[in-house]
Amino acid sequence: MTVRFDAVTVDWLGHATVRLAGQTGAVVYTDPGPERILKDLEPRDGDLILVSHGHHYDPDAIRRVARDDALVVVHESVDAGEIDGVDERLDDLPFDVERVRADESFVLGPLDLFTTPAYNDPAGPHTDADGIPAHPAGQGCGFGVTVDGITAFWPGGTDALPLHESLEIDLLLPPIGGSVTMDRREAASLASEIRPDLVLPVHYDADGTLAADAEAFVVDVATRGVPVVLDE
Repeated sequence: MTVRFDAVTVDWLGHATVRLAGQTGAVVYTDPGPERILKDLEPRDGDLILVSHGHHYDPDAIRRVARDDALVVVHESVDAGEIDGVDERLDDLPFDVERVRADESFVLGPLDLFTTPAYNDPAGPHTDADGIPAHPAGQGCGFGVTVDGITAFWPGGTDALPLHESLEIDLLLPPIGGSVTMDRREAASLASEIRPDLVLPVHYDADGTLAADAEAFVVDVATRGVPVVLDE
């Protein structure tokens, strides 16, 4: 379903792919996913495409959602040569491409954009059997984007970090699948600290490793006095 939040509509298309659209016409996509996520969708209406890290760099998916004059913003660490099954480098995309570091801010026409660090703590619970984090520090970012006065924040592939707690945002799009990111309990605690005007969870039930009890997440967040909604 489409979630309407003031002047912005929000569609979670699956995994980390979210479409944000303002009444003024600006359309933003986060981490457009592969065919199994987009299915038969090929809207080609995105003005701004955000790619948080290498796991989510998919040239075909970008083409399916981006306008011809779109801007593609990617974390500086993304290197197609290091991604299995991806041959097309960023420089070969038929779009303007901007590489960004974490912890930057920009004004892009009618849109404001900021980035945040995104990573798993090597000493935390979201590592593999060898203690290696799925998202090492310096290899990705989160994105905050303001569309028609609504600031939405997608943290990226990350744990809940202390730096998140000071953010002033309207819409929180937390991953809740656990395993390689914060889980539903950690995301609920983060929502309680940030206290946005609305929480919409994403990045779960994409495969067996990202299973989450979304209904339990909703109850957890709502009992903390934070508005929350599902888009399933």
